[in-house]
Amino acid sequence: MTASTMKHFLASIILITALTLSSCGVPLGGGPATPTATPTPSPTPLPPTPTPIPMAAIVNGEGITAAEFEAELARFQFAQTALGNNVSLEEATQRVMGDMIDQLLLAQGAQAEGFGVEAAMLEERIARLSEQAGGPEKLAAWQAQHGYSDESFRLALGRQIAAAWMRDKIIAGVPNTAEQLHVRQILLYNSDTAQKVLDQLKAGADFNTLAAQYDPATQGELGWFPRGYLLQPQIEAAAFALQPGQSSDLIQTTLGYHILMLLERDPNRMLSPDARLTLQNQALLNWLEEQRAKSTITLAP
Repeated sequence: MTASTMKHFLASIILITALTLSSCGVPLGGGPATPTATPTPSPTPLPPTPTPIPMAAIVNGEGITAAEFEAELARFQFAQTALGNNVSLEEATQRVMGDMIDQLLLAQGAQAEGFGVEAAMLEERIARLSEQAGGPEKLAAWQAQHGYSDESFRLALGRQIAAAWMRDKIIAGVPNTAEQLHVRQILLYNSDTAQKVLDQLKAGADFNTLAAQYDPATQGELGWFPRGYLLQPQIEAAAFALQPGQSSDLIQTTLGYHILMLLERDPNRMLSPDARLTLQNQALLNWLEEQRAKSTITLAP
């Protein structure tokens, strides 16, 4: 788990009194000394067994306590209610637990990479949050309102800092350029019409004219996109199989029937901000999926 500035120091002091017998004296008047009975020592009671802390999940040997989870679930439900969203308890439980596991996996990944949350870093972040909240009292009131103790707040903040560091490292690995295609499409919603248009193209009809006819607003323009950008993988696979100037057969998706034409291909084109953000999100999801697959994650029954 990430380091916290709330360090508990345990100190124990043992006082030892040494009784030194310098000699065995004989009382005046003679006679042997009366022997003193040695008391039988009472057995030392065993220390009580510590009560295990209830866990909501254990991720690679590191626990998410039930108290942490319940507090986070309450915060999530409060936020959803404030936004006017109606989220069932089952859905809220799954989302919160999933997010907490993902955050812990990221924090563990940061630790494996050698990153640690130093005390000064944590104090600096708390100072900034305090300033944004309007002062220490306002921050403390916000913590209390959202179910944070000082210790749990620092723990959560430390995990968040470590997880954010790992997230930034992952998405920074997405390059600024990638192979991209410039594609135009004809999208139709009826199979008979789609087959008719395909037959027209095979007979020599102009693709751009038909694209403009069926989509006057965009004329079928899909623009430039890299692998992993489109929501329909069938469209992406068909497009990347084409050469410039070629058109595809009919491709059926949940949207309808598509016919594609590849206009241009660039092996190293600069990504648009939206495309790079999409690829960064996908890189993060892929990393988390890989970590989950090789991690030991146990949920409370």
